[in-house]
Amino acid sequence: MSAAADGGAPAGPAPAGEDAAQRLLSEAALTAFRLNGRFLAVAEDLARPAGLTAAWWQVLGAVLRAPLPVAEVARAMGITRQSVQRVADLLVAKGLAEYRPNPAHRRAKLLAPTAEGRAAVQRIDPAHHALAHRLAAELGPADLAAAVAAMRRLGDALEEAAAAPPPAEPAGA
Repeated sequence: MSAAADGGAPAGPAPAGEDAAQRLLSEAALTAFRLNGRFLAVAEDLARPAGLTAAWWQVLGAVLRAPLPVAEVARAMGITRQSVQRVADLLVAKGLAEYRPNPAHRRAKLLAPTAEGRAAVQRIDPAHHALAHRLAAELGPADLAAAVAAMRRLGDALEEAAAAPPPAEPAGA
């Protein structure tokens, strides 16, 4: 990848053979990695006073509306089932979540927050609310919504590209 490691301007000329589309993809990836790191750091700061970690908050947040199997939480979050399973088991051990029978699948139990888990997530809400409004004020609601929409479109396009057969090699390659 040719963009600067700090996610800023491209680092000098493009490597031989790299075109504008490749350079943009590299810059998008590096920007996403940096943004992910910042989101995780902010999430840790928000979750810590509530006695949670960012990962615990993420998994609890996924099941606040309705209990879900671990595999479905993993798909929604874009991470491995095993990672979610480890966090889910910790949440259950700490009394923040529980496993419930799944009428649709005997072995894949449903993960649900306990009252204590819900209360922990609710303790994060004031700081989360303040950060959301600070970012909306900084970017403007329309730009923030456009950024979210662009990230979703890029994510969807990456999923489609990953599912498609690999492109043919260019002639003369």
